[in-house]
Amino acid sequence: MTVADTRTIERTLIDTYTQANPKSRAAHERASRLLPGGVTHDVRAFTPFLPYIVRASGAHKWDLDGHEYVDYAMGHGALILGHAHPTLVAAVTRQVALGTHPGANHLLEIEWAERVQALVPGVEMVRFTSSGTEATLLALRLARAATGRRKVVKFQGHFHGWHDAVSPGQAPPYTDVPPGVTTATAGETVVLPVDLDVVGSALARDPEIAAVIVEPSGAAAGAVPLPAGFLQNLRALTSSRGVCLIMDEVITGFRWSPGGAQQAYGVRADLVTMAKILAGGLPGGAVAGRRDLLEPIGVASAAGRRIRHPGTFNANPLSAASGISCLDVIRDGKVHEQINAMTRSLLTEMNARFARRGVRGVAYGEASRFNLAFDQRLTPGDPQSLRNVPADALKEQRPTPVAASLALALLLRGVHLMAMGGFVSTAHTREDIAKTVDALDEALGEIQTLAPR
Repeated sequence: MTVADTRTIERTLIDTYTQANPKSRAAHERASRLLPGGVTHDVRAFTPFLPYIVRASGAHKWDLDGHEYVDYAMGHGALILGHAHPTLVAAVTRQVALGTHPGANHLLEIEWAERVQALVPGVEMVRFTSSGTEATLLALRLARAATGRRKVVKFQGHFHGWHDAVSPGQAPPYTDVPPGVTTATAGETVVLPVDLDVVGSALARDPEIAAVIVEPSGAAAGAVPLPAGFLQNLRALTSSRGVCLIMDEVITGFRWSPGGAQQAYGVRADLVTMAKILAGGLPGGAVAGRRDLLEPIGVASAAGRRIRHPGTFNANPLSAASGISCLDVIRDGKVHEQINAMTRSLLTEMNARFARRGVRGVAYGEASRFNLAFDQRLTPGDPQSLRNVPADALKEQRPTPVAASLALALLLRGVHLMAMGGFVSTAHTREDIAKTVDALDEALGEIQTLAPR
């Protein structure tokens, strides 16, 4: 199919989808008058609009127009136990009655930190924040304070939130200064390819590098996987130069294993940032790691200065109650065995459909995270052929016409992905997987049928 063909298919599906969702369309029109782009998160920007959800339970959710979806957005990866898990609902409901914000210290913040320390390797201290973005912002400040250096290395396409220090280098060509970010600030962020030789040269050449921050899944929650051994060698490089290694585990934390990517890969970072599953799907984040790096938040340095970190909703008791309950459920690793096996089954079946249809697409992923890629260099249904596709092409899957058409066709069949991928939870059943695979097969068939002959 040509690009023009795929655009024609997308327009046809947009018309069908819009007609099937009049109430969501009206809600989107209302939202567009007040909310920039009609949404409150960039990933929810979708042509023509995403369905407006009124209820969610387990692995399913329902929209204004009465449609039911098997959900793989799963709270953007925050809901490892699915929507409205009874244990978490009970914990939060109980805490609401006791107070939502005491404006003082409370026992839940201690218990929450103890859970994190018990699960995550190398954690000596924990500082809670209200989001993953705040966590990476604080982690970089801690690294700069500890080293007395001003620069940070991040990798092309890796996402660490939206604050100024990590905004450069999120999308090709990776050299642009984002709007609103000063050139001075952007100049202190060194954006590098995922290449150990390049990293080693940069660290040797520039004594001002305080930290290297990395998505241990690879860019965009694993859309661009890291080469085997990369994290282990990166750890060795940073250690040899006295540079802090920050593993951004907002996605991988408590999902790759009970102890996150550090446990899964056997790599010990200096600092780790967390959110999402940490708070059981409620707002919350954290920086955890070495005592000497975190202690200056609470104790003044020899020069009489300490790192200030106020925050009205740090360790909010509702988030703490939810987080404690969630971490207690997943701590023995049985959850991970279940959902990882379910994800492997989903990937196998999806790839079988790509192969049968002759579609140059691949399903791939790690743990309970999966991604879909479409490219003419792919062998239908063969994950090994991903090596033929440049990292930039994998990173930019979401805007492609094929991906847009497939997302629409799947929504029309009751399956909601997050961009071109998703997360499997304990609430997903084999019936959900079967429905998803059937929907994928039908969607691919419809797209092929709509293609001009």
